[in-house]
Amino acid sequence: MIITKTPFRMSFFGGGTDIPSFFEKYRGAVISTTFDKYAYVNVRHLPRFFDYTTELVYSQTERVVSVDQIDHPAIREAMRMLDMHELRLSYDADLPARTGLGTSSSFAVGMLNAFYCMKGKYRSKKDLAQDAIYLERTLCNEAGGWQDQIAASFGGLNRIDFDKHGFQVRPVIISPSRKKQLNDRLMLFFTGFTRVSSEIQKDLLAEKRDRTPELLAMLEMVDRAQAILEEPSSDLDEFGRLLDEAWQIKRSLSNSVSSDAIDQIYERAKKIGALGGKLLGAGGGGFLLFYVPVGKRKALRKELKDLLEVPFAFENEGTQVFYYQPESYDVEGALD
Repeated sequence: MIITKTPFRMSFFGGGTDIPSFFEKYRGAVISTTFDKYAYVNVRHLPRFFDYTTELVYSQTERVVSVDQIDHPAIREAMRMLDMHELRLSYDADLPARTGLGTSSSFAVGMLNAFYCMKGKYRSKKDLAQDAIYLERTLCNEAGGWQDQIAASFGGLNRIDFDKHGFQVRPVIISPSRKKQLNDRLMLFFTGFTRVSSEIQKDLLAEKRDRTPELLAMLEMVDRAQAILEEPSSDLDEFGRLLDEAWQIKRSLSNSVSSDAIDQIYERAKKIGALGGKLLGAGGGGFLLFYVPVGKRKALRKELKDLLEVPFAFENEGTQVFYYQPESYDVEGALD
């Protein structure tokens, strides 16, 4: 039995510049962090006692006799990709899917990590990220960028750069005390509205509008945000104000990004004292993140009492094998 634990991520700056059609021409960069909410993937070989050969338990249950019969595209394509057979796979998570936290990519990374472990093979964090990108973007043909798979694999507070040669991950150099100050000023609220990120990306593509100026502006903010974080003498509140600036640009990209309800929540938060924030993910709903000076947190919590607040702490590990108990397995028998 293998159990993997893979963190979710929150992206601060540069979202949208991690899409190949943009970064292969202009380059791209994001600043993001993972935090202590996780996707758990449990995989073991299924004993040959049943009239099915593979059992999958996630938001629904599938029992099939052939990999080709699997409905879940990421599981089906990953099992084909790594030639996996006769499995019982279950998925659980600390937070719901389709909420802008990169949950599908965390699942993909954690699943691939577990599959490689079952085969007794080591994959580096970069290899796992690349494999998950290939699985989701090529094999499953899902629209979107690359940042989620990379963040889930590597973990931590990082700057991720993209160009036509691939990607590079660099940790943001910040002292533990300053990093804690940042963590203490961020508040996460669930809006209750969810939508699949790939659908929003398809909407953006379908509108056929040139968003290059906005994306270049968002790319430039990555440098500014990194400078704010890494310069100890800079005012950390500038990070919050920059989040607001980035959100105003992001919401102008398409009507799919925000909604009247989300805009109203955002304005309520700013009136109470939030300096900035953003809707995490591609947009359309999910989690709202706010940068709130410490003295304003209690008031904001009271103002948004109709929403579910999710306390969190940054994490640094990325995907991990949480439990490893190898099994002997008759591969030839599985293929008979």
